[in-house]
Amino acid sequence: MAKPNKRGKSLWLIGLLIILFSVGSSIGVYLLMDSQQEASANEEQSEPEEAPTPIFVTIEPFTVNLQDDEYSERLLYVGLSLKVGDDKTKEVLKQYMPEVRSRLLMLLSSQEAGALVKPEGKQRLADQILTLFDEPLAEPQPPLDVTGVLFSEFIVQ
Repeated sequence: MAKPNKRGKSLWLIGLLIILFSVGSSIGVYLLMDSQQEASANEEQSEPEEAPTPIFVTIEPFTVNLQDDEYSERLLYVGLSLKVGDDKTKEVLKQYMPEVRSRLLMLLSSQEAGALVKPEGKQRLADQILTLFDEPLAEPQPPLDVTGVLFSEFIVQ
């Protein structure tokens, strides 16, 4: 009679182990699902990251004589701002502003009036202004991060 008792105990033990394994698995799945729901809720509630504050260097307006085939006087009045990537570039540009203005004056005075009245001409001029900063203003100079040219005033007369 000892055999049925041992067999009954082993079946009872196996049944208990199956129940404990099932309960443990259920708890594990519940905790996993709950943590995933909390993570997705936190992502939805988190505010979107703010864009970095743009940095601009304003350049006082210019009035320059333009090239013209008819030998008549044509003028360009232009105000612009440079969009820069960091404060270091802003400080270098402010420190060397007379040289920046001189380079801009030379570039602007070499333009033709007919080309500047078209949007493509303005875009080409903006690209040419960006290339002015490829040449260093001083030696040694950290690399300048000028990313854009924005026209605030633009009159061709």
